[in-house]
Amino acid sequence: MEKSNNYYIKTNRAFSHIRKYGWIITVLIAIGGQWEPKLGLTVVLIMAGLTITAFFNGRYWCGNFCPHGSLFDTIILPVTRNKKIPDLFKSKVMIIGFFAIFMVNFMRRILSVSQYWGTYDFFDKLGYLFSSTYLIVLIVGGILATLINPRTWCQFCPMGTLQKLAYKLGKAIGITKKTEKKITISSQEKCYKCGKCAKVCPFQLAPYLEFSNENKFDNINCIKCSTCVANCPAGILSLKNGNETEKVS
Repeated sequence: MEKSNNYYIKTNRAFSHIRKYGWIITVLIAIGGQWEPKLGLTVVLIMAGLTITAFFNGRYWCGNFCPHGSLFDTIILPVTRNKKIPDLFKSKVMIIGFFAIFMVNFMRRILSVSQYWGTYDFFDKLGYLFSSTYLIVLIVGGILATLINPRTWCQFCPMGTLQKLAYKLGKAIGITKKTEKKITISSQEKCYKCGKCAKVCPFQLAPYLEFSNENKFDNINCIKCSTCVANCPAGILSLKNGNETEKVS
């Protein structure tokens, strides 16, 4: 059934200082980096962090540490139209196509900067590459967040796709079985089926319709932000990893 634009609910998504104030990092890198390019080098650490955490815990970074996510969920959420995210932005064609275009262009720019290796300008030019990319995300992501939904950009974000690839590798190796945290329901029989979890989900997912036989929400796009946990009327949702689930069962 097609959901109306007023179906989705704006509610607090910042449950930590990092999620509440992380947007400052985005502004410093994207805007400050235009004057002090070396600020852009911080993005290297961010890329490493999101890839490593994804290997163990899926898209957890998106919902808990991402500076752009903080900007979308804290600064833009109050003014967004909060509409349904168009299916186009969630399609595999869009996600894979945009990732391929982004990576080709990114590598082309990296090769261009590499010619300055060993010179005084190298780190400034490399930092500027990252800060200018961050600025583009700030502008494009911010416009989409305001006009459509805060997490519209995140549907096809190249870093989100990179996280899913890292996650699949971790899952194939068997690492995530014990390390990954998932939204878990204590009892499906106690669920009101009210859809509140779907109405507040930043990614517009529907946990109440997709719990597995093990009472887990296995959707690869879940960013594990716990917004559904905080808003469940029945209080039966939690974010747990494999070890914690076994201890409870």
